[in-house]
Amino acid sequence: MTSQQDSQERTSCPVIIRFDHAWFGFPGVVALEDISLSIHAGEFIGIIGPNGSGKTTLCRAVLGLLAPLKGQLRIFDCACEELRCHHRAQIGYLPQKGVVDRDFPVTVFETVMMGRYGALGLFRRPGPQDRRIALESLALVAMERYRDVALGSLSGGQQQRVLIARALAQQPKVLLLDEPTTGLDLPMQYNVLDLIQHLHKTLRLTVLLITHDINMIRSRVDRLVLLKTRLYAHGPPADVLKPDILEQVYGRGLIFSDSNLVFVGDYHHSP
Repeated sequence: MTSQQDSQERTSCPVIIRFDHAWFGFPGVVALEDISLSIHAGEFIGIIGPNGSGKTTLCRAVLGLLAPLKGQLRIFDCACEELRCHHRAQIGYLPQKGVVDRDFPVTVFETVMMGRYGALGLFRRPGPQDRRIALESLALVAMERYRDVALGSLSGGQQQRVLIARALAQQPKVLLLDEPTTGLDLPMQYNVLDLIQHLHKTLRLTVLLITHDINMIRSRVDRLVLLKTRLYAHGPPADVLKPDILEQVYGRGLIFSDSNLVFVGDYHHSP
């Protein structure tokens, strides 16, 4: 099957996230305005835009943590403000990478087991099946042999793999990743993105990946969503990554090589 046929097959799948003229913000501040966007089950979506464009606001909305000021957002056919624990457990979330305390006494296995609590709900203790799922999640990211190692002793790339396994331990339908390559060296950035692409294909997950690095994801995603407070463009990367569109969002500090590769500054961390 060609990549085009594969993409067409995914867009024939049910819509699981739908923004309908949705506005988001905080008292006195509009972070996103008039967003209309449908995401189908099984799609790999890259979310891009400069600092302050609303990428992380979009992330919070999908997690059900921010209701629209106007319009609607429906997730799994529920209004986002009505998401229950069992709905939220279907969204595996990798937040922006923080600094892991190397002296904090938590093992790799214990870290991944934390992902089971969202699926279990309150007052339920993990059992043998939960431990099995945690080990399977570690195997999916090739980290099972580190199960008894302290999380803080691992490299940054290994820690990201473990935290992805923690999200997978929820057995989610959607994997939401906020700047998953931040703080990693270049080879490890590609390594982590290769892993995410592999998980998307093998587990048939819907993946939403927030990033500031256009070049690394342009060949991997089905669609790009370009934000700058509003939805400037969305569609196949070739349709979004055009000089006239990008200059409206990033300004004129762009370079396009002969191969049409896009170079932009480091727009890391969108509030």
